[in-house]
Amino acid sequence: MKQQNLLQQLRREVAKLASKEKAAFVSGFFKTGKGQYGEGDVFVGLTVPQSRDIAKKYKDFPFKDVETLLQSEIHEERLIALLILVAQFQKADPKEQNALVDFYLAHTKYINNWDLVDLSADKIVGEYLYSSRKERSLAKGGRSDNSLDLLKTLAKSPSLWERRIAMISTYAFIKNGKSDEAITIATLLLHDKNDLIQKAVGWMLREVGKRVSREDLKNFLTKHKHEMGRTALRYAIEHFSEEERKKYLLRKK
Repeated sequence: MKQQNLLQQLRREVAKLASKEKAAFVSGFFKTGKGQYGEGDVFVGLTVPQSRDIAKKYKDFPFKDVETLLQSEIHEERLIALLILVAQFQKADPKEQNALVDFYLAHTKYINNWDLVDLSADKIVGEYLYSSRKERSLAKGGRSDNSLDLLKTLAKSPSLWERRIAMISTYAFIKNGKSDEAITIATLLLHDKNDLIQKAVGWMLREVGKRVSREDLKNFLTKHKHEMGRTALRYAIEHFSEEERKKYLLRKK
């Protein structure tokens, strides 16, 4: 396959797998109507596994073509571009990873639906910041908080998607047994009015309780339960016993 034809070949594969029926369903699921968060997004009806298969096949896609694909009006093409970036990040050296993170953050306006964020943010931004912190801590013999600076900046962004990137990126730390980053960013986003942010906050807090420390989660809830949105609270306590859930929900009232 000639290099210059890779982008065209990929797009032909996307078109071949397209399904009008699936596209109509997911367009509603991802709220593409007027005034909704996904307004104007175009779906052609690929499943996530199908998108993953294409991304795996084209994991060595030229960088300039990844950028073109990421700027596509078609949602699944943007998803494939991000999945390719994740694959390239995982095998990149530190310098290349830094460039990939810069690229990712420079193109957040195209990472503009929750699935695009959730399938890429922790695997690129989060992993990079976690690895960087680990290296600094080992070099200095102590803890460094520099990785929080970027997450805090994103959490304060007017962009819904950058705020969600900030929260979901903390998943990389959670999966490595660290809760401080998630707790810090959740606190910053606690009063965010957007439901997608509330869900992300609750999800990451739940993962703190599952993967890191139930005590850390309970301490957060004790401190913030009266100011937490009900959506975030429900997500956060999802794996508690029924009795515990009732206790926290009643206190919320």
